[in-house]
Amino acid sequence: MLLIPAIDLKDGQCVRLKQGEMEDATVFSEDPAAMARHWIEQGARRLHLVDLNGAFVGKPKNESAIKAILAEVGDEIPVQLGGGIRDLDTIERCLDDGLTYVIIGTAAVKNPGFLQDACTAFPGHIIVGLDAKDSKVAVDGWSKLTGHDVIDLAKKFEGYGAEAVIYTDIGRDGMLSGVNIEATVKLAQALTIPVIASGGIASLKDIAALCEVASEGIMGAITGRAIYEGTLDFRVAQAQADALMGC
Repeated sequence: MLLIPAIDLKDGQCVRLKQGEMEDATVFSEDPAAMARHWIEQGARRLHLVDLNGAFVGKPKNESAIKAILAEVGDEIPVQLGGGIRDLDTIERCLDDGLTYVIIGTAAVKNPGFLQDACTAFPGHIIVGLDAKDSKVAVDGWSKLTGHDVIDLAKKFEGYGAEAVIYTDIGRDGMLSGVNIEATVKLAQALTIPVIASGGIASLKDIAALCEVASEGIMGAITGRAIYEGTLDFRVAQAQADALMGC
């Protein structure tokens, strides 16, 4: 079970939002690159970056901060990025800059042909981000709920060649209310590609619960507010996950 620290970027700073509300942001660091180094020193084996401004305007807006993080990380661990990625040129630039994975969310839902083209052009590097509430997919920075069923869409995108699916329960993200284990397992069981859980991780109890169902196809979990506010010690949590998984 891979625990993945989230570095959410807004106006060049590392922040966390509550339920995707840009006006409800807490700044945790004005130096995202230093934050990336901190998580590596705490034992992180992958980093999850989100360009929040990019997610809302439809194109990357925190490129200088992202490049600083990549320069700091080098080739030590993989780094994945989501937020505002809407065309193949942007993906190519991201990968050239040193990102390992690019996450396509809203664009995958609105323009499935783009996702298919991306998976074909950059095999092994495309992750789909599906954000849902009550099993229905949300787009545009969670501001709009669609009528699409999350499992149906995930299976479709798996067929296109997506490397993995990040599943976020948007009713729980940033709320420290626990992971929606049932919904995450249900999605993972429907797919053959791995699922990364996101949204609601609050404590070691959540980590243990995820480890219990890892065999269903859940490879990791993204954690944000809990590790920034101290309700979860990242180093301890990853060590517990490794112990529970027999690593």
